[in-house]
Amino acid sequence: MARSIFLRGFDQQIAEMIADYMNGHGTDFIRPAVPTRVELVDGKKRVFYLEGDSKEEKHADYDTVLWAIGRNAETTAIGLDKAGVHVDKATGKLETVNERTNVPHIYAIGDVLKDKLELTPVAIAAGRLLARRLYNGGKTLMDYRAVPTTIFTPLEYGCVGLAEEDALKQYGEKNIEVYHSYLKPLEWTIPKREDNKCYAKLIVNKADNERVVGFHTLGPNAGEVTQGFGAAIKCGATKADFDATIGIHPTFAEEFTTLSITKRSGISPLKKGC
Repeated sequence: MARSIFLRGFDQQIAEMIADYMNGHGTDFIRPAVPTRVELVDGKKRVFYLEGDSKEEKHADYDTVLWAIGRNAETTAIGLDKAGVHVDKATGKLETVNERTNVPHIYAIGDVLKDKLELTPVAIAAGRLLARRLYNGGKTLMDYRAVPTTIFTPLEYGCVGLAEEDALKQYGEKNIEVYHSYLKPLEWTIPKREDNKCYAKLIVNKADNERVVGFHTLGPNAGEVTQGFGAAIKCGATKADFDATIGIHPTFAEEFTTLSITKRSGISPLKKGC
């Protein structure tokens, strides 16, 4: 049951592909819907909810209910107001410049930062760099751009950089080219799993030598694939660099070394046979 979109903040084309895959493998979705209450009825959890714009409450019975309520920044009860630290009223998060708040001797790292990635490795890296700058003469600042991450959905999703909709907003439609392809991993062949459920997408900035600004992969072991390409994108890789890289055959990752179809071309990226 989802209030609106899936995987807010991530590429929405990929999010819908994940939902489609899960739906085809037995996960039923009710959306948009908002749960209103849960009651115990004959040993089952009866979930009452409003679907879409309807004001009429519906219900369904389940064995187990997992309520994903999200997370808030717990900053209201630690005296930040007394210290003069500015806190965003809507989110409870802190606006910082290189982890420094508006109070020069107070710093913040991790999920509490406004408009930064809520990822444990990001917080660890930022903390280490901050400690080195404060106590060991370090100069390196935390770079929050092009951070690789993975969502371990039943069909893994790995990404680096911008979602397609964010790239279009930041660079403009005329400067963005999207290379993409569907594929079927070799390991899916013998068990005869579905065709054209896995996906590879590179988003490049045409105005900057087709530098890669977004990398998205949907398929088995996406996290392992994304980690390696994350280093290349961090180093400023262009589409030509991907093209010049020799693919390891027969791997899932090699698809990124042969991408040639763009969304702009209108050519179907679906695979037909081998």
